Amino acid sequence: MTYDLIIQNARIASNNPKSGLDSPTDIGVLKGLISAIGDLSRSSAHATFDADGQLVCPGFTESHIHLDKACILDRCCIQEGTLAEAVEQTSDAKENFTFDDVYERASRVVQMAIKQGTMHLRTFVETDPKADLISFDAIKRVRTDHAHLIDIQICAFAQEGLTDQPQTQNLIKEALSLGADLIGGCPYKDTDPDAHIELIFEIAREFDVDIDFHLDFDLDASGSSIPKVVEQTQRYGYAGRVSIGHVTKLCAIDDQTRSDMIQQLSQAGVALIVLPATDLFLGGRDAAASGEHQFIPRGMVNAADLLEAGGVAALSSNNIQNAFTPYGDASLLRMANLYANVAQLASDHEIQQAFDMISEHPAKILGLNAQIAVGAPADLLVLQASNPVDALRSIAQPLAGFKSGRMSFSRPAAQIYQ
Repeated sequence: MTYDLIIQNARIASNNPKSGLDSPTDIGVLKGLISAIGDLSRSSAHATFDADGQLVCPGFTESHIHLDKACILDRCCIQEGTLAEAVEQTSDAKENFTFDDVYERASRVVQMAIKQGTMHLRTFVETDPKADLISFDAIKRVRTDHAHLIDIQICAFAQEGLTDQPQTQNLIKEALSLGADLIGGCPYKDTDPDAHIELIFEIAREFDVDIDFHLDFDLDASGSSIPKVVEQTQRYGYAGRVSIGHVTKLCAIDDQTRSDMIQQLSQAGVALIVLPATDLFLGGRDAAASGEHQFIPRGMVNAADLLEAGGVAALSSNNIQNAFTPYGDASLLRMANLYANVAQLASDHEIQQAFDMISEHPAKILGLNAQIAVGAPADLLVLQASNPVDALRSIAQPLAGFKSGRMSFSRPAAQIYQ
């Protein structure tokens, strides 16, 4: 048999998080799918790549990012570093967004992500009277132009309220009819958070699309929207189709309430997306400024208890170089390493779970199959590591990527000269 591609000497992770297979093996790719795994030394191929014993894993999945407002630090003046300031400055900036402007910045970040091993991405696009459909149209073009390198889902997002914004409702529906993949809500920015959630579910059911909420983004133990999201998810049979991002309230509530909410999320099939960079940068500043604390309390959820309860949790970048997060390189391995540091993870099991939060779990959220198995998509990443645990601990260098069996990037390992 002649394959389109054979990746030789690939070390594939086993169920033991500290080890790969006993020895490197070969991966044969045909028509964009993994066709064989094993010794293919007697087989021919149109192209070969020698992984040289390095780890080969499924490409990463970025489950929560904002391409439309990335790389706008030159238009922001961060003084307070608060969520309110970031929302206000971004709201002002987006009134001057143009198609070419959004396309250029979003493409820049997409290409960053590709070079960091990301092969699937879900981006929010603010869809309201200020942005109209300008950003949406630009991101659609980005999706088309990069389709051979990365899969992009577009979430039509109501950042600035919905219940009292009929124009926003109409624009969201128009975006969904024109190719947006799902709908996103932000209850804490609406005058009526519960009604906002209900309306998001109503529109989602009308268009039969998934839902992704920005939720509970503060350190006030009261007023969580989790019960309402769970109620709506269960009422309409939306298990596995709803995600919630941030949810830093979980850091402030008492242990019993937190445990109850984690069980609710797991049983309802609502996924949790942790956004370490943004949550750490913005969180807790209000409490410190008010004198409630002498230090800045940080809010970043450790999702381990949700994972242990059988739930789905992911890690993602959220924002890149704007007022919400004034840094970033779209590296999910770096984000997972940051998360592991802040959550004080140490054991191989915990580190493996964190790795799964940028691979297996976000893929589930996006409805994808992320595994190395015969018949699976050949969306493959080569990392300079022997196994996922070592890759995360060291923030391993991505060496090469293959999207549907076609090389998407390469970055030779650094050499030291004596």
